[in-house]
Amino acid sequence: MISVKLPDLKEAKKRTKEKVEYSSVSLISSDKFIGKHYFLRTYGCQMNEHDSEEMKGILEHLGMIPTDDLLLADVIVLNTCAIRENAHDKVFGYLGRIKHLKKERPDVIVAIGGCMSQEPRIAEEIKSRHPYVNIVFGTHNIHELGKLLLDASVGNQDIEVSSIEGSVYEGITYQRDSSITAWVNIIYGCDKFCTYCIVPYTRGKERSRKLEEIIQEVNLLKQQGYQEVTLLGQNVNAYGKDFQDGTDFAMLLEAVAKTNIPRIRFVTSHPWDFTDEMIRIISLYSNVMPYIHLPVQSGSSRILKLMGRRYTKEEYLSLFWKMKERIPGVAITTDIIVGFPGETEEDFLETLDVVETCKFDGAYTFIFSPRVGTPAALMKDDTPKEEKERRLQRLNERVNFYSKQNNEKLVGKTVPVLILGVSEKDSSRVYGYTDTMKLVNVEAGHDTIGKIIDVLILDAKSFSLDGKEVISEKV
Repeated sequence: MISVKLPDLKEAKKRTKEKVEYSSVSLISSDKFIGKHYFLRTYGCQMNEHDSEEMKGILEHLGMIPTDDLLLADVIVLNTCAIRENAHDKVFGYLGRIKHLKKERPDVIVAIGGCMSQEPRIAEEIKSRHPYVNIVFGTHNIHELGKLLLDASVGNQDIEVSSIEGSVYEGITYQRDSSITAWVNIIYGCDKFCTYCIVPYTRGKERSRKLEEIIQEVNLLKQQGYQEVTLLGQNVNAYGKDFQDGTDFAMLLEAVAKTNIPRIRFVTSHPWDFTDEMIRIISLYSNVMPYIHLPVQSGSSRILKLMGRRYTKEEYLSLFWKMKERIPGVAITTDIIVGFPGETEEDFLETLDVVETCKFDGAYTFIFSPRVGTPAALMKDDTPKEEKERRLQRLNERVNFYSKQNNEKLVGKTVPVLILGVSEKDSSRVYGYTDTMKLVNVEAGHDTIGKIIDVLILDAKSFSLDGKEVISEKV
């Protein structure tokens, strides 16, 4: 039996005043999958990574065992991303490998989830060109993965990708990737509808979790020994706007700070929703890290308007300098798109001017990638690919220059670093992150993993630091 429920971008764009439904998740139990292996591959952002932790929780509740070997897998899950075209290409390229495996082992269950599967053309393509895929599901029904797997185990094919505004589910079981740092969802969806972005269509409307549920989760993580939480949302600082009772992100951030968990971060912020009160709370509490990721996307007010970003270059810079003045030692990183439809050399030079002015600690830079169904995909784009690539190279040269310059300011200083694990390139060292989110490879023992230690910075590169543990003398 084939069950098909395809997404619809027109439906996905709708926003009503209906109240968000809050529900509790109940996991399905079955002995069908006990001892079987699952392979899970994740593409995309932090939200996708956290969604994968939920998927792992469901799979392991069924008694399954994770494997990194595709050939050993009884269940294969690809958690996909829709932000750029190359993410699509990677997924469909990987499906080629899975197709050959499926021919040899037809009982293997293949599931595709995430944002990409919620694009109508992608869901249609999987249905028509990749019939060996057993399950297609979206971000709204991750909690149904157990049921979908049971259906697939008796020969059913399920394409269940609804275009809905979305609900909020509590009581989710996560199999977290770390025992030191943890993601905590605080808001789902997005209502900004930037003209280049597919996320508001795939993830639904902005809907906030209840403050008390978030605090309960953070307190539990603290009890379990976690050193750091990252509050997560597509627009994390839009938290509470859907409640209409005065609850906002600043209020939540202060409540989380008062749990006294050692470190708190948040991603990703939209400049439109960043308030003076948020800045005050960040500067007030020592366990709120002085690190902000603040996407600018373009330095041209004309392009920002075409992007639907709701701020000008001048407004962004005003906010940037306010943060620099009021938050001691703050590090600010950003996102920048080059080659947006209609971007001229003058527009690009304005972007370079913002980089020269702000001297960001780092930036994620991309060439514009049209997403079918978004307004920007219909805009005239007459800039040659080669020119876009040249602009990206010029941009990256300046971004990397300032990234290294900012890192060099730390050489000779002692900074707190949360140690997360053994360094990949040198097993005699460990690695971790400063309060300002800078990667440090540290001369220290493995017994420091999971601890916040003082580190003397010895050397700086564009994307990392080298240092050694400072051991204070016992009195």
